[in-house]
Amino acid sequence: MANIQPTQAMIDLYDRFTHAGDLSRRELMAQLTRMAGSAAAAGTMLGVIAGRADAAPQVAADDARIKAGDVRFDAGGRTLGGYLAQPAKGAATAPRVLVIHENRGLNNHIRDVARRLATDGLVALAADFLLPVGGTPTQPDGATSAEDVARAMIGKLDRPQTIADGVAMLNWLAAKAPGKGAAGAVGFCWGGGMVNALAVAAGPALRAGAAYYGAAPPEAAGADKVKARLMLHYAGLDDRINAMGPAWQAALKAAGVRFEAFTYPGVNHAFNNDTAVGRYDATAAALAWGRTVALLKQAD
Repeated sequence: MANIQPTQAMIDLYDRFTHAGDLSRRELMAQLTRMAGSAAAAGTMLGVIAGRADAAPQVAADDARIKAGDVRFDAGGRTLGGYLAQPAKGAATAPRVLVIHENRGLNNHIRDVARRLATDGLVALAADFLLPVGGTPTQPDGATSAEDVARAMIGKLDRPQTIADGVAMLNWLAAKAPGKGAAGAVGFCWGGGMVNALAVAAGPALRAGAAYYGAAPPEAAGADKVKARLMLHYAGLDDRINAMGPAWQAALKAAGVRFEAFTYPGVNHAFNNDTAVGRYDATAAALAWGRTVALLKQAD
């Protein structure tokens, strides 16, 4: 599949399906079929554009360099948690980081991202923000895929409560997880937007945040509450998210927040997700990852 290249129109259609909420999967497939020429070709294209649940991880769950497993804890009567990955050696003095998933919940790709951070010397909690409402689904619901169910669940989350859950997870990391100091955060897509929101809500509880193609928060007026160093990664072809960037950056600048913004030309939303080969860009992903790890390891 890696040699099959979808058109930009197909990628844009999929982005509309996964973010705008005005297109059903049936309508998505009908339009892809017209673009691709047949239902079979449309299915192949969708497999290239969307993330693949069966994609091989970069870091295996049993990699000897790390320790990893699920964690649960209580926060004000709510069960929170996710997947905690840490270096096999040196975890006690490692920086801590909250990893925030895309709008499909805590899946194997995001667990792999946490393990990658652990091999880079960080203690990483890949949160499941759907845990309080039953957890990220792993099985389809009738004719609806598990991924579509997760997206619908995320769309129904109470935003203030979800942000409060994020702050609680940052506090848990700082108080209970191996490592030292206040936690950083990295998020992708929906998770990138959550990093921006947590930067406003968490104050000094968030040490640093890297937002990959994340929406600017409607709480931009609260930029003066941000205490973290921020890094904003934008995909050059992602007009939807990029349109939100200038106002958010202007608010951060006016508030004196330390931040960097990088736009990677010619790449799509989700360019970091190597399970979505039609949108993944290895060069941009490697550059952004190096910058992100350096930020998350940086001392205050």
